[in-house]
Amino acid sequence: MIDGKTSSHQNAAEFAWQRDDVFGRIAARYDKLSDIFSFGIHRVWKRRVATRIAGEKWNTLLDGASGTGDIIVRVMASASTQGRTVIASDVSAKMLAIAEQRLRSLNGSVSLRLLDAESMPSIQADTVDAYSISLGLKICNRHLAVQEALRVLKPGGRLIVLEASNIRWRPLHRIYLAYMSFCMPVLGWIATGGDASAYKYLLQGVRDFPTAEEFAQELEHHGFEDVEFERLSLGIVAIHTARKPFSKPNT
Repeated sequence: MIDGKTSSHQNAAEFAWQRDDVFGRIAARYDKLSDIFSFGIHRVWKRRVATRIAGEKWNTLLDGASGTGDIIVRVMASASTQGRTVIASDVSAKMLAIAEQRLRSLNGSVSLRLLDAESMPSIQADTVDAYSISLGLKICNRHLAVQEALRVLKPGGRLIVLEASNIRWRPLHRIYLAYMSFCMPVLGWIATGGDASAYKYLLQGVRDFPTAEEFAQELEHHGFEDVEFERLSLGIVAIHTARKPFSKPNT
């Protein structure tokens, strides 16, 4: 059960992809724009989370909000993932089209699926060993997405999440948010030729996403165990890991 405080902003960005295909419109420029907005730091985050994902024990991984496939490319480049199966998914067909091009040259079994992380009826319950989602929970109803992750994971399956977090020193966190509030809309407007709506959503998602401690508590409330997190870049983002409980023995 989620309390009133955490449920008030289930979709931190208040973004509805059904009404606005903004990420489809910027798909071709998404990775370059990520470099601009983060000064390339997002590459460090993606390398780290890809290493964490590859290091988990799984035969089948479902990756939500895969976007252009940047992280899956990194995961599949690891020697430890040879022979494993990855399902890369996203709600944007244009994003997945770019991911498909990038993944063609990889050795390994990767399938692409058009899936909404909030509801994946085509994925049966208790069927995947690991579920990952990176920088996607802030722009969807995270409670529904986490519930779906719990449903599709096998008992004992692992959850790996990379998402916005909080710098623990509040003055520095306020400075960071002020910088983002000024630079993201301006750079977004310039880089997209006046279509900066994606960065409006992302900025709001960064502002309103829970702290690392609060999100860890949410995962526990949803039923996950062994919840841990690691802050990166002073806490601009964090990697959360958790485990779906094993089935209780019959009594």
